[in-house]
Amino acid sequence: MSNIRLGDEAPNFTAQSSEGEINFHEWLGDSWGILFSHPADYTPVCTTELGTAANYKAEFDKRNVKVVALSVDGVESHKGWIKDINETQNTTVNFPIIADEDRKVSELYGMIHPNADDKLTVRSVFLIGPDKKVKLTITYPASTGRNFDELLRVIDSLQLTAYHKVATPANWKAGEECVIVPAVTNEQADELFPKGYKEVKPYLRLTPQPNLN
Repeated sequence: MSNIRLGDEAPNFTAQSSEGEINFHEWLGDSWGILFSHPADYTPVCTTELGTAANYKAEFDKRNVKVVALSVDGVESHKGWIKDINETQNTTVNFPIIADEDRKVSELYGMIHPNADDKLTVRSVFLIGPDKKVKLTITYPASTGRNFDELLRVIDSLQLTAYHKVATPANWKAGEECVIVPAVTNEQADELFPKGYKEVKPYLRLTPQPNLN
């Protein structure tokens, strides 16, 4: 079973999906990506999740993020399930669902946890950057639906901290103060953060979010 860690390159694969064949890295292109797995089609929690993901498309688009789901069922099953998702969640599924009947992708990404179920995938999320490196992994139990607001929050943090020498504190949301990373000296901070900063402790310096006007 693969053990993918943060910073690893997301394994590439070619697979059939509800929108045709996908070569994962080519499909991602220069975008960020979210790959999330589901134990099987026609499962209740996952039905709500796929509907929510579809309803968040505008938010993902704003952040240059592509979404792709995966289930161990086949394409025809996916297409029937999509009709149910559209009907029950009042949406239109607007992203591909990978058909992983041979569990090739599930094994590549370590989505099968034998102590949970030796056949079905656990409900994993992989957030992947434009450099094809894994930036976030989360695995949820089958009984708990994913929090898509949290995924947006993490994307906002990762995209901010990729370009500015800051980190984001606990419960941070876009627009709130950030933490200046310890490697930046006060002299550098004066130049890098023209909005100023407050020093709570020498290692804890807060500054307004630098990429906002």
